Amino acid sequence: MAAIGQRGAVTEAAGFKVEEDIKRLREAMKGTGTDEAALIEVLARRTIAQRQLIKEQYKQQVGKSLADDLDSELSGNFQKVVLGLLMLAPVYDAHELRTSMKGAGTEEAALIDILASRTTEEVKIINLVYKKKHDNSLEDDVCGDTSGMFQRVLVSLLTAGRDEGTAVDPALAVQDAKDIFEAGEARWGTDEVKFLTVLCVRNRNHLLKVFEEYKKVSGRDIEDSIKREMSGSLEEVFLAIVKCLKNKPAFFAERLYKSMKGLGTTDSVLIRTMVARAEIDMLDIKVEFFKMYGKTLYSFIKIIC
Repeated sequence: MAAIGQRGAVTEAAGFKVEEDIKRLREAMKGTGTDEAALIEVLARRTIAQRQLIKEQYKQQVGKSLADDLDSELSGNFQKVVLGLLMLAPVYDAHELRTSMKGAGTEEAALIDILASRTTEEVKIINLVYKKKHDNSLEDDVCGDTSGMFQRVLVSLLTAGRDEGTAVDPALAVQDAKDIFEAGEARWGTDEVKFLTVLCVRNRNHLLKVFEEYKKVSGRDIEDSIKREMSGSLEEVFLAIVKCLKNKPAFFAERLYKSMKGLGTTDSVLIRTMVARAEIDMLDIKVEFFKMYGKTLYSFIKIIC
């Protein structure tokens, strides 16, 4: 099996032997206490594909689920990280979305981070995984936990209907920019539906051209206008969409920085980003983090955590 992702910080372990890894994991969970360093050495240094082989072979050889054994041995944030590492990407995303909507209150950040950043194909798979796991549609659960225009943007993203092509229509880009400007800066009140129609439907290349044209029309970056015209979760989701379209690694670098800045750490954001992006674009995120904040992501995590 090949490793998933091209710019991940986790690469296939050389000389990978699944039997040896299973032996080390079992020894780490034997007796009183758990050898967490051994768990990290094995699970954090294997690709998703290699971890899936470990899971399959562990169940065959031990007759128990590796996730269940780890769940009973661990607790807190370390447990969340380790169990997250055992999941395939769409399964982890579906799990995080479900967790964000369980119990009292909703963690809007999880809904925004995942749905604003995944590709059309990834969202389609997440929808299928969620339905199979929870016997309810993700859209129904999102609608039950959110409201208003924020809900409508999330539903639009969940339809996975964004054009995934690369064609740019210059005349339409100019018109889209004018439509957004007239729906926001040029009027009293804001027509959020127009923002939704353009930002959640057009393809990335076309939207990058729209953003150029918007600056010509308004004299501002689209992000600045969103901040002026909107607030709360609606502002956050539109900003996330724009930032991911412009530079997805920079978006996640900012999310990591903000999760660790100030008093306390937003553990859920930190864990979700590190687990979900480890094999996809973590190298690029690290580069963007250093460019944006003048320090390495590793050194920042070591200081804060």
